[in-house]
Amino acid sequence: MTVTGIVPEGRTGYAVTVDGECTFVLYQKEIAAYRIREGGEIPEETFAGIMRELLPRRAKLRCLNLLKSRGYTEKQLAEKLRAGKYPETVIEEALSYVRSFGYVDDAAYARSYVEDQIEKKSIRRIADELRQKGVDRGLIEEALVYVQERDGGQDEEGMIRRLLEKKHFDPETADPAEKRRMQAFLMRKGFTADGIRKALNG
Repeated sequence: MTVTGIVPEGRTGYAVTVDGECTFVLYQKEIAAYRIREGGEIPEETFAGIMRELLPRRAKLRCLNLLKSRGYTEKQLAEKLRAGKYPETVIEEALSYVRSFGYVDDAAYARSYVEDQIEKKSIRRIADELRQKGVDRGLIEEALVYVQERDGGQDEEGMIRRLLEKKHFDPETADPAEKRRMQAFLMRKGFTADGIRKALNG
């Protein structure tokens, strides 16, 4: 196994590439300890130790540190680890670890997100944002049903009216062009055509 590249990564790390395929980040003291040099050979035992012990331990700690400050979906954590050039096998092991302790739970994340956003955004907008965060469609639907059944359905008309007031928009005095612009704005916000029609018609 040949070290085909060592390039600076961040302030203190170095991206090490083996056989032109597998890339991971090590610190200077680790490179020295493992006697890694560009163009040199890396023993399989050393490579296995990095892949099975060093990097998984570091990836798990990275996940735990991220989760201290706020919640993340599995997709978001995976993206953070990929940005740190962790190999996919290491990412899977780290995600499995935090999942096993309940530290990352997409279903719980979805419920919490819906609870926080239900009075601020349309149902469609919330669902779109959760999908972008990598939450499964089924989990999103379950979270929306759970929160609305528990707290009551979303008052879409009321939300639209409050938004119109904030925009100083009066449906009674607005001309057709102004109404069309506001309708397009509300559609982009994810509100339903029926809710928009009712609000704009006063």
